[in-house]
Amino acid sequence: MPPQSSSPSSPSSPRHLPSSSLPSRPAVSPTPLDDPSPVAAAIATAPTPAPATATAPQKMLSNPITAPSLIPPRTSSSGLPGRGHRQSYSASSPFATSTVRPVAEADWLGQTHPAVTNPDYYHQSQPYSSLSSSSVAAAMTIQSPHSQAPPPPDPSRYAHEDFNFTSKKTWSDGKEKVVRGPFDYVSSHPGKSFRAQLVSSFNAWLDVPKESLEVITRVVGMLHEASLLVDDVQDSSELRRGFPVAHNIFGVAQTINSANYIYFTALQELQRLNNPECISIYAEELVNLHRGQGMDLFWRDTLTCPSEDDYLEMVGNKTGGLFRLGIKLMKAESKSNVDCVPLVNLVGLIFQIRDDYMNLSSKEYTTNKGMCEDLTEGKFSFPVIHSIRTNPTNLQLLNILKLKPTDVDVKRYAVTYMEGTGSFEYTRRVLDVLTQRARKMADDVDGGRGKAAGIHKILDKMVVTV
Repeated sequence: MPPQSSSPSSPSSPRHLPSSSLPSRPAVSPTPLDDPSPVAAAIATAPTPAPATATAPQKMLSNPITAPSLIPPRTSSSGLPGRGHRQSYSASSPFATSTVRPVAEADWLGQTHPAVTNPDYYHQSQPYSSLSSSSVAAAMTIQSPHSQAPPPPDPSRYAHEDFNFTSKKTWSDGKEKVVRGPFDYVSSHPGKSFRAQLVSSFNAWLDVPKESLEVITRVVGMLHEASLLVDDVQDSSELRRGFPVAHNIFGVAQTINSANYIYFTALQELQRLNNPECISIYAEELVNLHRGQGMDLFWRDTLTCPSEDDYLEMVGNKTGGLFRLGIKLMKAESKSNVDCVPLVNLVGLIFQIRDDYMNLSSKEYTTNKGMCEDLTEGKFSFPVIHSIRTNPTNLQLLNILKLKPTDVDVKRYAVTYMEGTGSFEYTRRVLDVLTQRARKMADDVDGGRGKAAGIHKILDKMVVTV
């Protein structure tokens, strides 16, 4: 059978020498270069061939000699050697210029690791400030093949080393920034400081010592910002105060961990007051907060429209919980006997019902959180509950909530539907009644001392207009 020629441009076929380059000889089996056989000797002593002319016939050897361990010279698409790879098949070593010798395993292992003689290289953490692109690139630079591999780690240190990793010993500012990253991000875009204003207004009656008030204000702020991180994850929000939500930057897992971390660092902050009652208040209201959030999520995820009373209870636990926490902590640190809890409960209801109303009607909310975000979340807010229960046989709004729409026209239709059921007007009337009740209660708590101005100012800010 005649020998089959292989295309020189095929990457899988061996490179063939023209028949004019070597003398004719019987077919032989491929022979390693270090085999002192007659065939290898014949190749080594062959005269240097003259360059082939354009008219010389190109005949392939019937059984070309190949060296399995060799890398053939680079050629162009025409099969000819490239400029930088012209071969000189000398008598002493016809394949010398095309052979790439194997690299010893010890050498290529050594190329990927810096030469290290200090065993602590394996154990000591590097400062987080060094994690720059330039330092990482420098660390990944391939070393010389002659570099020595680092010594293996010594496991004997586990027999005697102190592994009591206290915060003072190993916890660095860089690590703290990593864990607090999502919290610091959301805190860098501050809101309207409503809770701080509330604490200041109630302090006109409670007169809490300055040091204690600073701790309480800080704790309430920490809990509020941390709860927003979790809320945004659970609600699949996109914007918070006009900026991308933290979990879209840091990831869901890191964001949740950061929020939980702040819950406990806030507790540590509260321990500075050395008041056991404050710890009990903290635990009680954190439980209430999660109860309220749990019911809110349950209604949304099961498409269950709650009653108005169930909604008010949920708000009292969820939103009112953080408001109540601050005021109860202040009361625990105060010598005053004024009971402000009923008033702050009313303020919490007004705040949340107003927030539900504004979410579906305010241009400012559209800019900061997105248009009618509560509809996209599938949330049973105060106006939505009223609208659904006003006409239970019409399932249009319920179906819209089920689909969690992002389409602007669908959300506009839902708002128009709720206007038709009188839900926005009803919400405004409820807010007006609650606000008037809160004003009267504030005056009763004040008892003519003239210290209710701060609360009245807050209530003025929460008035809604058509």
